[in-house]
Amino acid sequence: MRGKRIGVLGDVMLDRYLWGTASRLSPEAPVPVVDFVEQNECLGGAGNVAANLASLGARVEAFGVTGSDEAGRALQACLGNAGIAHAGVVADAKRVTTVKTRIIAKHHQVVRVDQERREALRSSTEEKLLHTLFLALKHLDALVLSDYDKGLITDAFADRVLSACHRLEVPVFVKPKKSRLYAYRGARVIVCNVAEAGFFVTRELEDEKSVEEAGRALLAHFGSSAVIITRGRRGMNVLEESWPRQFHISATNTEVTYARVGQTGVARGATGRQVFDLTGAGDTVLSVVALAVAAGAELQDAAVLANAAAGVVVGKLGTASVTAAELIAAVEERRSLRGSR
Repeated sequence: MRGKRIGVLGDVMLDRYLWGTASRLSPEAPVPVVDFVEQNECLGGAGNVAANLASLGARVEAFGVTGSDEAGRALQACLGNAGIAHAGVVADAKRVTTVKTRIIAKHHQVVRVDQERREALRSSTEEKLLHTLFLALKHLDALVLSDYDKGLITDAFADRVLSACHRLEVPVFVKPKKSRLYAYRGARVIVCNVAEAGFFVTRELEDEKSVEEAGRALLAHFGSSAVIITRGRRGMNVLEESWPRQFHISATNTEVTYARVGQTGVARGATGRQVFDLTGAGDTVLSVVALAVAAGAELQDAAVLANAAAGVVVGKLGTASVTAAELIAAVEERRSLRGSR
C-alpha cells in the first residue's frame, strides 16, 4: 500500500484536546473544576482520514476549506507535520474553521465544545476548490470523500466530483451523511454504520437478514459497486453487487470501561482488543479500505484489514490513526488467535 496516491476530499477539522485533573466541584454549579495541564491538537473529520492514510505510507493530498483564522493555520500545520499535501485546502475569510475542543480529566471527557458553521460554500470558493481537485485527479489512485455535513458537500458538488472521477476512472470511496441519500451515486464503495444504514432504509436492523436486506437496498440506492456496514461489537458486513451473499467479519475488540486504562489486558483466553474510545473508527475503516483496494486487494480482503485497523484505533484514547507496524501486528494477532482454537 505504501506510495499509493490517495486524495481526501471533505470536511477537514481540528480536534483540540485540553488535558487536566479534576478533584473538586465548582461552587458555582454542579460541574467539575478542571486544573489545566496541557493542550494538544490533531486532525479531525476528513483530516483524520488523511492522517490514517499517511500513517500507512500513502502519498496523501487533502482537499477542503478552512477559515482564515488561528484554527485554520493550526490545521494547516497539522497537515504539514503529518506529511500530507494540502495545497488543495482553501482558506476562506468568510468561513470559520471547524474546531472540536474536548476537555479531558483523568481520561474522562468532561465536555466537548464545537465551533462550526454549516452553510454552503461561496461559489467562488467552491470553484477554486474544484479546479484544484480536478487537476490532481489525473494522478490519483483513489479519492476518499469524507462528508461530515458542514456545508462543503452538496448534491450538485458531489455529482460534479463523481462525474469527473468516472471520466478519469478514479475509484471513489464514501462515508455518507444521512441528509444526502442520492448524492454519491456510482461510488466504488459506500461505508456506513448500522444506525445510518437503518436510517436510509427506514427500519431498525436487528439481525443478519435485516442487515443484508438493507445492504442490497443501499447498493441500488447509491448505484455503488459495494456497501460496507459497520456494526460495532458485531463486526461488519460487506455486500457487493457482483457477489450473491454478504460477507461478515467478526469484531476484533472487546469493550471495557475507562477504569481499565493502564491495567493488564483481557484474559489470555479471550478474543479481541480493549475498546477505550470509538472516536474516528469509521474514518479508519474508510481509509484502509480505500488504500487496500487502490493497492490491488480484493474488497473482502481490504475489509478484513480495515476491521483489524479499527480494532487498533478504538484501543487508543482520542482521535487516532494506525501505523503499518500496528496493522501488521493486529493481523498476526488475529491469525494466532484463530490458530489456537
